[in-house]
Amino acid sequence: MVRSHNEDSVTYDAVLGLVVLADGMGGYNAGEVASGIAVSVLSSEVRHRLEDARPEELNDAGEELGVLLLIDNVKKANLSIFHAAQSQPQYSGMGTTIVTALFYDDRVAVAHVGDSRMYRLRGEVFEAITRDHSLLQEQIDSGLISKADARLSKNKNLVTRAVGIDAEVEPELHVHEVVVGDIYLLCSDGLNDMVEDEDIGATLQMMHNNLPLAATQLIQLANDNGGRDNVSVILVKIKGRFATPSGWWAKLRSWFGN
Repeated sequence: MVRSHNEDSVTYDAVLGLVVLADGMGGYNAGEVASGIAVSVLSSEVRHRLEDARPEELNDAGEELGVLLLIDNVKKANLSIFHAAQSQPQYSGMGTTIVTALFYDDRVAVAHVGDSRMYRLRGEVFEAITRDHSLLQEQIDSGLISKADARLSKNKNLVTRAVGIDAEVEPELHVHEVVVGDIYLLCSDGLNDMVEDEDIGATLQMMHNNLPLAATQLIQLANDNGGRDNVSVILVKIKGRFATPSGWWAKLRSWFGN
């Protein structure tokens, strides 16, 4: 409702189970350039790598490919943005937050940098499963400010970690088991800065059978409350199990090329 252009970028691939959301920052159109680079690099690189492998495959160190893909390609996106900012003066200082998830083998690997979030609705429990990299979150963690007072803070948008600002970045990554019926929400801070978590959760519970309508309603709520920032939402619902076959059944499937 306020900004003249959109600095958020999103993409998803339901076949691969990949979702990516980025919220750019920087002068002029640099924010949307940064978020666009992040989403493009990460999604294209992960798609390309998974054409020849499965995310649950292990490397020599016993690390899963899916986890490594998210970490490595967030870092690759970081370098791409950093180099673009260094070589083109109009993009100096640009950066982006990012939250990305890969669903596989009845789990989800989630990597994030900054204050774009991922939430989970499981039954009646709605909670954030990422923790902001922000000055405000550090103040909450240290006890300097309560969560209630944090809603009124002027430091909401001061992130302590972002993609593209420095030559190196360390994404935070966690793997969670998924349950049939789970709903996962990825969003830019344009949503949670404008809408209380309780209202976000209540909206998802009420509209859990119609995710497109739920997404539209969440964006409308943010705009009705002032819409001071761009609002982006991705919703994912777990409709069934997707565990990777193991043992003799996996070998049988591989013989027949399935």
